[in-house]
Amino acid sequence: MFYTYSFAGCKRDLSDIMFTVIKDEPRFISNFRPGADATQRKHEWIEDQLTGRGFTVNSISGNTLTPAENSNLNIVPGTLIAVKDDPALFKVTAVDKDSISVELVAVNGSAITDTDDLPSGGAEFIIVSTPMSEGSANGDGDESYAGSKVEWNATQIFRKEIIISGSALAVTINGSADNQLNRQTAFALSELARDLNRVALFGRRMEASPGVHGEAGGLYCFGTQENSLSINASKAVLDSFLINDGAQKVLGEGGDPMQILCSPGQARVISNEYRDRIQVLRSDDRRGAYVAVIVNEINGRGMTIMADPDVPDTDAWILDPQCFALANLSGRAITDVDATPKGFDGIRRVAIGELTFEFRNAAQRCCRLTNLKPSAEAIAALRGN
Repeated sequence: MFYTYSFAGCKRDLSDIMFTVIKDEPRFISNFRPGADATQRKHEWIEDQLTGRGFTVNSISGNTLTPAENSNLNIVPGTLIAVKDDPALFKVTAVDKDSISVELVAVNGSAITDTDDLPSGGAEFIIVSTPMSEGSANGDGDESYAGSKVEWNATQIFRKEIIISGSALAVTINGSADNQLNRQTAFALSELARDLNRVALFGRRMEASPGVHGEAGGLYCFGTQENSLSINASKAVLDSFLINDGAQKVLGEGGDPMQILCSPGQARVISNEYRDRIQVLRSDDRRGAYVAVIVNEINGRGMTIMADPDVPDTDAWILDPQCFALANLSGRAITDVDATPKGFDGIRRVAIGELTFEFRNAAQRCCRLTNLKPSAEAIAALRGN
């Protein structure tokens, strides 16, 4: 039997509906805003520069600094610099191939009162500024040409089958074929959103090649790489000290810690400590466990508590949500098409698309709190059991 409906034989773009479903999910996936389309299966992006410029020196002798080989200086005579975590201000007087000469121009209350007081070993320096004279010309300024790091993720194909049998179509209580298809499509997209959530958390990065399916990497792939931020809680209870330690690490790297991602059990543990300080916000883009907001002690800004049941119970993450974006492969956003074979007793459509996730500066914007005390044990202790 041939069944008809208003969009039979049509291809429907579901990408806008998909983003609406993702936004409404009270899970990690709701952090992913629409990004620029990927133009190839190995999707690359340029990492942001989150912190001010600086450089490392291997040795200091008098007023001469010897920079590390991997330092991107791009400074000129007249540039003002300072030792990290010290207010004393120095001016660069000369720049050679392998060394920099400096002079102290402002003590600013520091214990360093002369260049001889500088540490003899290596040190971190920050670049303050390069003051310019009136009528400066091309070439007078400090050159900012250092290339930023390029990161990448692989695209992954997702496919959902939407099937309505002839018997279901014949039952009038289910509504018209159009209504049934739209309802089943909504169910399929909700299921896809939950699949995307788990890929965004646990996916491994695997570039497609002959015989190898492309797989998109997730938070644990990007957030646990070398030099990523992390704190070993050593079985401690998740509390404000750990949260603020993680927030301080993110802020120190130039990120903006705005979210605590954890399991529902750990969210209960946090809520117990913050119970008299939790703000409940109701708006169109926040719902469920996502409405709980606490104020961190690092910069006084609010941090949302996102309780995601897919997050391992002994882990929590301090996140800057600006890290995340979802990129569809160009021309391959989620669509559904008629796939009803001849003689099939019902209607069959296929929702299919190819996409990936961006994790911009995950090493600076994500801090993992690991080895937490299991939430069940922490809650039992709070009850006095």
